[in-house]
Amino acid sequence: MKIIILLLVLLLSSNCKLDKVVKHHGIHYLENKQNSLKTNSSNKNDIIDILGPPSTTSKFDNDIWIYIERKISKGSIVKLGKTKTIVNNVLVLEINSLGLLVKKDFYDINDMNKIEFSEKSTEIKYSKNSFVYDFLTSIRQKINDPTGKRKK
Repeated sequence: MKIIILLLVLLLSSNCKLDKVVKHHGIHYLENKQNSLKTNSSNKNDIIDILGPPSTTSKFDNDIWIYIERKISKGSIVKLGKTKTIVNNVLVLEINSLGLLVKKDFYDINDMNKIEFSEKSTEIKYSKNSFVYDFLTSIRQKINDPTGKRKK
């Protein structure tokens, strides 16, 4: 009987993993890789060779390329497996029309925590004569009486 219990415990414990599972999204080791980029000397080809294609691009006066790295893991059993952010890095690169790196901004998880958001909210007020009120009223009428032959 003791041998069966011992085999059962060994079987169940062999499927357990003690290392935490870390989910990684974006560019691996972004902080280390961004150090090799130099402003006014690195070009688009250098950036793509080092970091690969950007996560997001934007086009204003200059090209803006955004690279993201994020690592999350499950918390302990005490915290009921709530996800925990381990690494949250964002690299913003500004590239001029000649293809040279003009500006480089790196934000890590500590910088993200310093961002303050406004507590103000916008209120939406509808009056009976507003366009939205009239539009919604006409849609409601068409839904209730699609043929327009309803008795009043």
